[in-house]
Amino acid sequence: MTPIPMRTLGAMLFAALFIVHGLARADLALDTRLKKLETELRCLVCQNETLADSNADLAADLRKEVRELAVSGKTDDQIKQYLVARYGDFVLFKPPVKPETWLLWFGPFVMFAGGVAVWWGIMRRRRRDAAPGPPPAGEDGAVTRARALLDG
Repeated sequence: MTPIPMRTLGAMLFAALFIVHGLARADLALDTRLKKLETELRCLVCQNETLADSNADLAADLRKEVRELAVSGKTDDQIKQYLVARYGDFVLFKPPVKPETWLLWFGPFVMFAGGVAVWWGIMRRRRRDAAPGPPPAGEDGAVTRARALLDG
C-alpha cells in the first residue's frame, strides 16, 4: 500500500471541512427560520406561550413536526396553513382578523368600553343623589348643615 501524498491528504481534509462548514451554516439558517416560525405559533397546552417558549410535551411534538415539514421543503406559509387546517386559527399566536375571530380581537375593547359606561353611570347617579336640594320647610341653616354632615 502506498502512502497518500501530503498534498492530497491536505486537499481531502480541506474539502471535508468545507462540506462540514456548509452543512453547519445550512443547519444554522434552518434553526433560525424554525425559531422565528415557532414564535408565531401558540402552544396548544399552555395557550399563553409561544411554541418556542413552551416546555409541554405537545409543544415538543409540534416543534418536531414543524422541523420535519421545513426539512421536507415546505414554506413557512404552507406549514402555518397545515397547522391551521389541523388545529384551527387558535394555533397562530396572532390569528387573522375575520368574522370568526372578531370576538377574540375586539372583545377586550368592548368589555373595557362597557366597564367605562357602567362606571360613568354609577358616578353620575352618585353625583345626582349627593347634590344638595332645597332645605325642608321650617329648618334653619344650622339644622341643614348638621343634616348634611350626618348624611354625607
